[in-house]
Amino acid sequence: MNNLRTMPQYEEYKNSGVNWLGEVPTHWEMERAKWLFQKTERPVRTEDEIVTCFRDGQVTLRRNRRTEGFTNALKEHGYQGIRKGDLVIHAMDAFAGAIGVSDSDGKSTPVYSACVPRGQAQVNPQFYAYFIRDMALSGFIVSLAKGIRERSTDFRFNDFAQLPLPIPPLVEQDAIVAFVDKKSTQLNEAISIKEQQIALLKERKQIIIQQAVTQGLNPDAPMKDSGVDWIGQIPAHWEVRRSKFLFTQRKERAWNDDVQLSATQAYGVIPQARYEELTGARVVKIQFHLDKRKHVEKDDFVISMRSFQGGLERAWSRGCIRSSYVILRPLQEIVPSFYGYLLKLPSYIKALQQTASFIRDGQDLNFGNFAQVDLFIPPLKEQQAIADYVDGFMRSSEEGIELLEAQIDKLKEYKTTLINAAVTGKIKVA
Repeated sequence: MNNLRTMPQYEEYKNSGVNWLGEVPTHWEMERAKWLFQKTERPVRTEDEIVTCFRDGQVTLRRNRRTEGFTNALKEHGYQGIRKGDLVIHAMDAFAGAIGVSDSDGKSTPVYSACVPRGQAQVNPQFYAYFIRDMALSGFIVSLAKGIRERSTDFRFNDFAQLPLPIPPLVEQDAIVAFVDKKSTQLNEAISIKEQQIALLKERKQIIIQQAVTQGLNPDAPMKDSGVDWIGQIPAHWEVRRSKFLFTQRKERAWNDDVQLSATQAYGVIPQARYEELTGARVVKIQFHLDKRKHVEKDDFVISMRSFQGGLERAWSRGCIRSSYVILRPLQEIVPSFYGYLLKLPSYIKALQQTASFIRDGQDLNFGNFAQVDLFIPPLKEQQAIADYVDGFMRSSEEGIELLEAQIDKLKEYKTTLINAAVTGKIKVA
């Protein structure tokens, strides 16, 4: 990445007269958007497909991005024609970057503003798409909307029309667009590579965990068929047992001094206060009938409403939890960390899902479902060794993932800064 301070600048600058813009190159003009663009409302043609303006700035036919997750209107009241090359602004999502130039002909809802150059105006719509997106991502559109309408972030054409915009010569607009296109492509490719590396690390992490937990750490250990489909081959000296003989239900009511717990897939079963601290989210706390909740001991396991998706959750603290959850306590000495990994294996979760029709019927998992999935029991020392190995591997993997995520954040930050510098004239690209 180039240091922006070392990149060429224009010889002279002047005050743009706009606080949020600051100085611009001396030869750039300033004009309100309404003198550069006009809003057009075209009739819809029979062949027109729906065009969508996405938050990443792409404006394209809906089917080019995805076919699911959209709501189709029964009546296309107020729909308008969109043409390739239109500057499109999504009134309700502009604050998040839903501004761009359409790459296709089609139609859209009236929440979009289709803007075209006015008369003989010398403008490149893509330059202004980059410029306005930069304003959006810097928070300016949100601040503008709040000043106009309380509790609204709408950015409609009338708001856009009043904005003072810089007007570089058309040849410079074209050069800036070409520069931003090229740099964005390069940076997006670098980000994509790092995202692929993260995906591969996560995939490898899951493979290593599965292998260590189900096959142990000794590659030369004699193996046997467990006789259980989801388990497959395991070391010959490991035991397979019905899960109801390894865990039983804890049915104690909440104790007077129990703290309220939250069952989470990301953090296990932890105090609600800790969950709020980790996530920034607020949890509704029950003030009455706490005695109807169930008591949980540290290192119990909890079957929650989401266990059919993410496995069983380990309790990291003593407390109480809602009565609809199933609390499991071990009937013999185990290494909780080992079973913490085992009970969240994808193969185990799949076996759990196959025990009932609860997914279709909206039922919760219960002890009967759990009891149908057999478990294996390595010797305690092996449980501990496997847990220690996976703990260490998890730490190193997470460090690698966090490093890549930090690099992605820096690339995204650099991309935003680079686009801002180019479209506002802080660097000279032509």
